[in-house]
Amino acid sequence: MNNFGSDIAYLWSKYSVMYLDGIEKTIVLALLGTAVGCLIGFLCGLLQTIPVAPGDNPVKKFFLALLRVVIRIYVELFRGTPMILQAVFIYYGLPYITGGAAKFSSTWLAAFLIVSINTGAYMAESVRGGIISVDPGQTEGAKAIGMTHFQTMSYVVLPQALRNIMPQIGNNLIINIKDTSIMFIIGFSEFFAEHRAIVGTTNKYFPSATIEMIGYLIMTVICSIILRRLEKKMDGDDSYALVQADPLTMTAGTYNYSGSTADRQQLAQEKAAREARGNRNQSTRGDR
Repeated sequence: MNNFGSDIAYLWSKYSVMYLDGIEKTIVLALLGTAVGCLIGFLCGLLQTIPVAPGDNPVKKFFLALLRVVIRIYVELFRGTPMILQAVFIYYGLPYITGGAAKFSSTWLAAFLIVSINTGAYMAESVRGGIISVDPGQTEGAKAIGMTHFQTMSYVVLPQALRNIMPQIGNNLIINIKDTSIMFIIGFSEFFAEHRAIVGTTNKYFPSATIEMIGYLIMTVICSIILRRLEKKMDGDDSYALVQADPLTMTAGTYNYSGSTADRQQLAQEKAAREARGNRNQSTRGDR
């Protein structure tokens, strides 16, 4: 046990710069990949919800149907295959197939593209589910006041769908923090790749793996705390007073006069006097 603790201390004291550099690259890649993946998912979700009426142009129907098929193939392909194989295919396969024309100049760009495309496939279904979860009556109400499909989605549906899918966005971010560890396959030096390099030099696998585990745990816990606070902020303040009635109106719907008691009595007397004069006028006309 003493050797275990001393090995961890030795590794951290000598290679802390490499560990921290790997942590930084892991966080940046996960954040950027998740953000762009969410944009891809929102775009796919919006395109899948474009309505098609029976009287629409056949060309529009054809292209929308083709677009839905392409999105479905994309989602099933990237959800149904491991990210490590996607990385191999994109980074090594594309240059092989194109004869070097699609060769990546940077592992950063390749890793970013892989994580973003993979996240977008998962987010596309999450966004579609979030849109479906919004009450259809709100969409009908927006269309009834003349809003277009784009306006309805932008101002009515998507803000509510975003709140509904926030937990899934958080899950994808945490998954990406951990799944970036497979990017060593393309030579990207993230947290796990630094661990492999250090182990190759020191042959202290388990102490270095312990540092890795603690590092990943700290990153995911911090992200979870931040995301939960963001969700609570989106929900609004819990301490609010529910207004049961408009304080400016009475039950009968008349204006609620807020003057003093004496003023109210004077108004009541004037009203009674007017009613009395009206009654006398009616009786006089009746006598005539």
